[in-house]
Order: sequence, then structure tokens, then C-alpha cells
Amino acid sequence: MTNLLNHLSEGPASAPPLLLGPSLGTSYALWDAVAPELSTAHRVIRWDLPGHGGSPADLIGPGATVADLAELVLALADSLGVERFAYAGVSLGGAVGLHLAVHRPERVSSLAVVCSSAHFNGAKPWQERAARVREEGLARLAESADARWFTPGFTVPRLVRDHRDADPDAYAACCDALAAFDLRARVGEIAAPTLLIAGREDPATPPAHLRELADAVPGATLTEIPGASHLAPAERPEAVLTALRAHFDGGARRGMAVRRAVLGDAHVDRAQGRQTPFTARFQDFISRYAWGEIWTDETLSRRERSMVTLTALVAHGHYEELAMHVRAARRNGLTADEIGAVLLQTAVYCGVPAANSAFATAQRVLAEEGDSPAAE
Repeated sequence: MTNLLNHLSEGPASAPPLLLGPSLGTSYALWDAVAPELSTAHRVIRWDLPGHGGSPADLIGPGATVADLAELVLALADSLGVERFAYAGVSLGGAVGLHLAVHRPERVSSLAVVCSSAHFNGAKPWQERAARVREEGLARLAESADARWFTPGFTVPRLVRDHRDADPDAYAACCDALAAFDLRARVGEIAAPTLLIAGREDPATPPAHLRELADAVPGATLTEIPGASHLAPAERPEAVLTALRAHFDGGARRGMAVRRAVLGDAHVDRAQGRQTPFTARFQDFISRYAWGEIWTDETLSRRERSMVTLTALVAHGHYEELAMHVRAARRNGLTADEIGAVLLQTAVYCGVPAANSAFATAQRVLAEEGDSPAAE
């Protein structure tokens, strides 16, 4: 039997890794409505608790701790070649993230703690639940899952089924971990950028618990989601996704930095100066996706991306945009002769008339820049 947590990996292998941790009683299906969207910019790795979903039950036993679970997460990351990662977790999964951020800060680049806490209201309720589950299994407890997890009238049958089908001994061991968990004295040491997400209707880890964390963790940001109970990623996925993207991606900010590096401050300043309420969302789209995701992907160098971009612009006859990217290509390290070679290649595959117009545009731009091939 494998000694690793069951997991699902989504998104490009070259993208920044993001680990997603589940709540007690659920599987990685908790993230079904959020993870695919996050995987456009991240290598998303969701994992199952021991005895939940597809993870072996014997990975933990009686008296388990959150530290034990954190070591299992690190073992999974190591097996996937992931050294440093962003992390988001719900409830018990959030506690694992807090533990990692305190005890293994070199591994956690940024942290999101969702409907969780630095403590879970003392040991006694969890000890009692663990004893009950070891004695009678999970069927009866699963009957109250909706009331503990969601606002009235909402349910996710898959998650309730996962709760009912979890291994009772492993579930009880996770209860032991929650009973022993209290990190309040240490969370002030967390250095990773931290987002805290509270469900306004959450009875298990109410907003006061997240506010307590927000007061203790340096620089932490707190978001409260109306209409969400304990499993906010399942009940209010759009709101959770928006908060996580803003925290983890920094897409628009990172994209703007790359956009300025490639196109130059003067061009970007002009574009920003022309921005109106009508075009603002499009400008954000360009910064977030074109520059914040595509141009930041290290699979291709910026030189290579410039060559691809020049070719695409010639193919579609976008000569005004081509002029801008001839300047960008020089900024990205292409010589005038290399730009000419790219345009010559387009004559073969895009047609001579297109290449003729492209050479005229490029020659004008290079001359304006005092950067013609003859000058080199």
C-alpha cells in the first residue's frame, strides 16, 4: 500500500505550485468548483486526508497531530518534486497550512486559511466525537453534515457521501489532531503573505476566529463571505475564487511589471492614460492573462516569445501592433538581423505581401530607434 496521500494534480507542470487542503470528512472534491479555475495559473495539487477519498487509512493512528498531517503533505510535495509552494486549506486543512507556515516557513511561499482557526474550541468535543465514531462509525454523524457544513437548504451530495464513506478510525485520528491543536502562541511568527477567509454563517469556525488570526498574523488580510457556512469553497465558490486569485496570482500586478519591462514605461503609461471605464476591464484582462500568465511562463524565454509574437502579428496583418513588438523584441535581446530573419521566415509561411508590409514597418521602427542592421 502506498505511504502517500491521494492527490489530484491540475494545471501546467511549469506553473507555480499551489496545494489545496480539505476539511475533516471531505475529499479533494471540496475544491471541485474552484481548483480548475486556479489551475489556469498554477500547478494545483489537491490532497485527501488519511482514510478520506482515496488516501490510505493507515497513514495515521490514534493520537495523531496536525504535525503528523503536515509531514504527510510535505512527503507528497517531495514526491512531486515541489520544494516551495503556495497553500490554501479549509478547516483541518487550514490548520495544516498554519502549522507549515510556522514550523516549515521555507516551504510556504504564501498562505490562505479558509474557514479555519488557530484552535478548535478545546479538546473535549473532539475527544468525544472521536470516541463516538470509533464506537458506532460515521453513518449517523454524516446525517448532520449539511447542518454543520452549509447554510439551510444547501448541500453537496458528493461531499456528504465522502463523509459517510470515510474510514472511521482515520476520521477519529483526525479528530485527535483537532483536539490537540492550538497554535495561538505561534501564529505571530508567520512570515508568508496570508489571506484569511471566513464564512459569515460558519458555526464551526466563526468569523471571530479568523479575526483573531488577522490580529495576530503580521500583514494578514481578512475576507468575510456573506451567505457562506463552513465549506465556503463548495457553497460560495465564486467569492472564494476571487479572493484566492487576488491573493495568490498577483496576476495584474505581476503582469504590469512584465508589460513595462517588455513594452517600456512610455508605452504602458500612454495606454494607461487612455484608459476609460469602458476599457478598464480589458486593460486588466491584458495585464492579468497576457502579461501575468503567458509572458511570465518560463517555458519559453522572452526572446522566443518575441519571435512567436512577431510571426503571429505578421500572419494576421496587425502592423501597428507589430511596430510595438519590434521595439519589444529589441528590448528582449533580439538583434535587428534576427528580427529580419524572423520576418523572412514569415515570407515563406505567411506570404510575401504580408512579409513585405512587415519589413516596411520594422525598417521604419528600427530607423526611428537608430537601430537599423547597417548601424550594427
